[in-house]
Amino acid sequence: MSESPARTEPRLASPPHVVGAAPGQQGAAGLAGVLLPVAIVLVIGAIFVSVFLAAFHDPKPHDLPVAVVGTGAQVERVADGLERGLSGGFEVKGYADEDSARQAVQKRAVYAAYVIGDGASSELLYAGANGPTVTSTVTGAFSQVAQASGDRLTQQDIVPASAGDSRSMSVFYAAFGIVLAGFLFGMMTYQMAPRLPYRWRMASLGAFSVLGGVVVALIVGSLGFAAMPGPFLGVVGIVALMAAAVGGTTMAFMRLFGKAGMSLASVVLLTFGNATSGGTLPSAYLPGWLQPLSEILPVGVGVRALQGLSHFDNDGLVVGVLILAAWALVTAAGLYWRDSHSPRRSAAA
Repeated sequence: MSESPARTEPRLASPPHVVGAAPGQQGAAGLAGVLLPVAIVLVIGAIFVSVFLAAFHDPKPHDLPVAVVGTGAQVERVADGLERGLSGGFEVKGYADEDSARQAVQKRAVYAAYVIGDGASSELLYAGANGPTVTSTVTGAFSQVAQASGDRLTQQDIVPASAGDSRSMSVFYAAFGIVLAGFLFGMMTYQMAPRLPYRWRMASLGAFSVLGGVVVALIVGSLGFAAMPGPFLGVVGIVALMAAAVGGTTMAFMRLFGKAGMSLASVVLLTFGNATSGGTLPSAYLPGWLQPLSEILPVGVGVRALQGLSHFDNDGLVVGVLILAAWALVTAAGLYWRDSHSPRRSAAA
């Protein structure tokens, strides 16, 4: 009697390597599922309220750069008067003539220029495009100086705000909108397409960034609200870089930290980023511990570049492009490294 051949169990094929998927996590249950969302949201909310109140509850300038045209003795006298009016509020720079001081205001190297004339007269040059708070600060401070010296002060707005942006707030709202969109994109790309390969995820980020730049430029430009008079393609480029930097950073947080990455990204980009953006007030009005963030986070450098492109002779444009590009490239490289070193995961994970 012949023996029947042994049956061989079929071998399960190894699941394909999923590139670009965010780390899978087991959902919280029981008491943890009840209390953990409450704790996380309250902590994020407390951070948001604390940071924004610290930045804006009583805004005062700290070493706001201003120019004074006059002799050395006159410059010193004006600096003493400003210090008495608001201690530590201004950084006074002496200029040789009115033309150089005027150019400094137009390039936002200084926020106002006080020109001491012959006799009992003086002139204040300022930029209304810096917003009503800055205008009120410099006009009020220098009016007190002129009054103490017995001078008759005339004022001239040499960089006025756009007709469609009378309070110079549009750049803040535009930046907040693109940052919020970048945060949502970075979060949703892993929620809606967790198994998308890296190259296609980067293509999606590129499409979002470019289209976001075009949409924002159309809204704020001459075809929309005429709030930013900068060149259309320039605004598109800066906004697109902001979108790529914020979207890529959110993706990196999600990829590295899983669900916790969403909370971290919201604190870093939405809270600290928007509070230090300079869209409502220049960084000189921020507390000292917040000022450095304005110069390194994508929102702050992007806002300054947009303001410079629209009003201030490209002030901050080159630095903004370099920093935003660095954020986008570093996060893209980090995502590629993380994906290339990711262990094989099962389809369920």
